[in-house]
This record gives sequence, structure tokens and C-alpha cells, in this order.
Amino acid sequence: MQPSDPHGIRSGIPVPATVKKPTPNMRMSLAGPAIRAPYLTPSVPTNPRQSMMRSQNVNPLLQSTTKPNYGRTPLNNSTRRGSVWGGGATLAPPSSSQTLKDTRPLRDRQYQTKMRQEIFSYLQSSGFEISMASLANIQGKDYRAIFDFLLLTLDPSHPLNENGRFEDEFVPALKALRYPFAHQIDNKWLAAPASMHSWPSLLGVLHWLVELCKLRGHYMSSGHPTLQIPSDIPEEFDDPCDHRALAFDYCEQAYTVWLDLIDDFVEPNQYLEDRYARKNERVQIDLEEQTNHLAQAKVELAKLKSSAAPLAKLQNENGLLTADSEKFQKILQQYEGRKKKLIDTIAYEKAELATGGVRLEQLKQEQDKLTEIVKTQNLSPEEVIRMNTDHEMLSRNLEDLKQKLSETHKSIMTLEVSVTHRAEAAEEALDAYTNLLSSLELFPPLPPPFEDIDLTLELNTAAANPQHLLSGADIRKIIKPTLSAVAESKRSERASLESERIKVDNELDQLTLECENVEEEINELEKKVAALNEQADDLRDAAQQEALVANGEAARLERDLAHARTAALANGMGVKSRLQALQFDYREQIEKVSRLKEETVRAIIKNSHEIAIFKDEVSRHLRELRDFAEGG
Repeated sequence: MQPSDPHGIRSGIPVPATVKKPTPNMRMSLAGPAIRAPYLTPSVPTNPRQSMMRSQNVNPLLQSTTKPNYGRTPLNNSTRRGSVWGGGATLAPPSSSQTLKDTRPLRDRQYQTKMRQEIFSYLQSSGFEISMASLANIQGKDYRAIFDFLLLTLDPSHPLNENGRFEDEFVPALKALRYPFAHQIDNKWLAAPASMHSWPSLLGVLHWLVELCKLRGHYMSSGHPTLQIPSDIPEEFDDPCDHRALAFDYCEQAYTVWLDLIDDFVEPNQYLEDRYARKNERVQIDLEEQTNHLAQAKVELAKLKSSAAPLAKLQNENGLLTADSEKFQKILQQYEGRKKKLIDTIAYEKAELATGGVRLEQLKQEQDKLTEIVKTQNLSPEEVIRMNTDHEMLSRNLEDLKQKLSETHKSIMTLEVSVTHRAEAAEEALDAYTNLLSSLELFPPLPPPFEDIDLTLELNTAAANPQHLLSGADIRKIIKPTLSAVAESKRSERASLESERIKVDNELDQLTLECENVEEEINELEKKVAALNEQADDLRDAAQQEALVANGEAARLERDLAHARTAALANGMGVKSRLQALQFDYREQIEKVSRLKEETVRAIIKNSHEIAIFKDEVSRHLRELRDFAEGG
């Protein structure tokens, strides 16, 4: 935090937090700001191209040690450039309203010890050689050395005059650094800085400078973007200070090249382009990835739009599954029927097996009985040998019979498998036969004369009698003749329907031809009607023209009559005969016009009557044609 300058002049150097803030109602001095010394005249360079502007980086905290001589912090006093602050200029004293009072307990021994310890620690860490004893009982030259060291640490370009009087540079330097209590310093204190009345204030000055140097060091090592160090800028950045740092570095390099009489800034341009290319590299990669994702999404969207709707696909699958379900239900019904038949067969076989077991027990009992009988008999050796021989023969015969029996069992198993296949084929054929009966509507009751015949058949594979395998009517005697009769009747019906269809087609063709003829007659009648209408129009036009002519003639006669009357009045009775003749002519013309009107009206009435009769006749023909078409 920086306190406000009582002179209205700001500096880029931070101020310790221990400095008291000024009161907000402070008045400005009527004497104006402090008088600054003029800028030092820069030395004339050997380069013929001169800089037209001073460096804008006047903040000493922002000066970089990696730059050329202009704007660079000097390494020693011999290359030090002039400070912007005037060394020997006197400053106007602040007004009484702007006087600040130092609130630090500078007279406190413990506080002095603390300040002295902090000053000693900072000087030791900064490489300035001084002992604590020298700092406790300080001399004027030691105080000046410490002050110059701290001042140059804060402002390496401050123009110190080593040969000048320290009293002339001390207070102006503090005011240049904006020390808030510079007006309380007396130059006479510098003669004996360790005295009791001067040492607390002078020690406070050193402590304030040390705190300021610590703040500057912390700021310079913080890596803050406002330092504008291009090497500290990360690869990716968005801070405006980083952009300004690169811009300032570019201007610096380009300015250096320009001062070397080179107008093409190739290297600065390339460096700046590479730097921003590295900055935008990850963004470009992200952009390419997003572009690829967008292209993939567009392809997927086009694929979804081009493909059928999921609902239609699901509906098709649902229809297929429904049809499959119906088929499976039918198959399950068939297998249920087969299951019942197989259960019946298994029950029959179990009954046969139980019967065979009972018979086997009987045979064993009979064998035991015969064995007892043989034991009770007293037989000779020849009989025994003969019996053994017979036993061996019987054993061999028994083995042969067993072998034949096993072969018979094998053949029976093979036959059973073939019978099973045949039964399945027969069931499938019977199912196909039943489906055909259903599709042909030949389930009972059949149409006469076959209403007493049942064409359905059922297969019973568990029946012992082969004649009972197929239950139903006799195939050869009943079913085949019935089917042949049904087929013959269907063929005859089809032939009759075909002949009927041909007959209807012929009638339809005849009706179509008659319709075409009627249409032609209608067209001719329409042409005649149009001709009659034209004749009526011509007669009407002629009558109108004759009426116009008659009206004109009557008007002319009236005019002549008027002239005749006038002449009769003028000429006397000799004109009466002429007047009578004109009147007779006028009456004849009137009668002629009336006769022509009557003839025209009669012709129009006659033509209208003929047209009405023609329309009635056409309507009657059309009604007859429609009734005939509907009745056919």
C-alpha cells in the first residue's frame, strides 16, 4: 500500500505498511508541486541513427538486467545513468495543513533495538559489511554509506554526488523517495547522527528504507506479470501484462535492430510468431480434436437421418416376433399332440414289459422245478453225457437264438427309428392335408351331396393294429372318390364361371360399343342443335335488321308525311291525295313489319320446341342406357 504524496507526485516504489496514511481532508499546497531538477542531457552515441523517444519504462522496479545499456540497471557507479530526480534542487516545504506526524515510537529503546536488528540483518544478508557496535554508535560516514547503499538498492540510477555535501543530498533524496516525514528531518543532525536527539529519526529513516528494500526484493523475486520479464512468461498465458511484456520485448529488439540501420525485423518477427505459436499450440490441438468430434457427430447424425426410424424398425421386429410366436404356438400344439401319443405308447410298452417280466418269472420257476426233478432222478453216466451233450447243444442253440434275438432287437430298433421318421413324415403330410382342407373349406359339414362325409384323418402311432393307425373314413373308397368328385365339381364350376365371365365380357364389350354409338349420336345431335341455334341466331339477327330497316322506313315516311302535311297546308287540297297515298304506304309498311315479327316469333317458337323435343329424346336415350347398364 502506498501513501498519497502530499505534493501530488507518484512513484513506482512501494511504501512500507508501517507508514501512516494521510487524512482524507488534506489540502493541497498553494505553492504547487515540488521543483524537480531537469533531466540530464544524454551522451551522444556513435550510432548515426538516434532514438527519438525516451524509454517509457521509468519504473526502476521494472528494469531488467538482460537488456542493453538503455533502461539497464548499471553494475557499477561508473556506468550509472542520470536519475530523473534532481539532486541539488530545493523542494517547496509542505503547508501546515499537510504536515504529518510520525506515529512510530522512535524514542522507545525496545523499538530502536528492533529496528537496529532488522537493519543489521538486512545489511548482512545484502552483503554490506558492518558490525552491530558500529550500528549502535554510528558515525557520519557509516550512516552515509548505509544510506547510499539503500538508496542505490531502491533506485540504482539515482544521481549521487560522492564529492558533494551529504546534507545537500539527504533530504532531497528522501523527498524523491517520498519519505512521508522528510519535512521533520534537520540537516544539522547529520553532523552527529548518533546523538540522542537526532538518532531516533535517522534510525527511523534507515528502517523505512530497509523495509522499502525488502518490499522491492520481494516484488522482484515474486515473478509477478507486472515485472514484464519475457523469460518468466509461461507457454500458455492470457494475462494482459504478459502480452504487454512480449510487445515491449519485441519493440526493444526491433528498436535495437533499427538503431543498427536495419529496417527488416526478421528475427524479432520470427521470435514473436514462434512464441504465440507455442501459446496457441494446445488450443489448436483442442480445436482439431473438437473438429474431428464434430465431423464424427455429423457423420453419425447423417447416418441416423438416413436410416429408418427406430420405431418403424421395432414395429417390424414386433410383427416378425408376433408371427414367430403364432408359429411357435402351432408347433407347441403339434408337439403336445405328439407328447400325448408318446405317453400312450410308453404306457403300452410298460404294460408289455410288465407282462414279459411276469412270464420270465414263470419260466424261472419252471426251470427251478425241472432242476429239482432232474436231481431227484437217478441217471446213468451215458444219460448224463447225453444230457450234457444235449445241454451243450441247447446252450449253443440258445446262444444262437440270443444272437438272433439281439440282431432282431437291433433290426427292431432300426425299424422303430424308421417307423418314427415315417410317422413324423406321415404327421407332417397329415398336417399339410388338414391345412389344405382348411384352406379349401372342406371341413364338415361339406356342401351337398357330400354333407354326410367327413374328410378329416387322424394318425395314431400307438395303435397295435396297423389298420388302426389312421382313423377316419376309408381313403380309397370314400376320401379319394369324394375329393375327385369335389375337384370335378370345382372344375365344372370354374368352367361355368369362366364361360359366364366370357359372356359378361362380351356383353360388356357390346354395351361399350353401344355406348360409343350413343355418344356418337349424341355428338351428332349436339352438332345439329348447334346448327339450329346458329340458324335461330341468324333469323333473330335478320328479323332485328328488318325491324331496324322498317323502323327507319317508318321514320322516313313520318318525315315525308310531315313534309306532305306542311306542303298540303302550303299548297292546299292538291296534296290530300298524296297524303292518303303516303298513309296507305305507311300502313302497308306497318303490316309488313308486324308480319315479319310474327314470322320471326313463330320460327323461334318452332326451333325452341324442336330443341326441347330433341333434349327430351336424348335424355330418354341416356336413361335407357343407364338402366340397361345398371340392369346388366
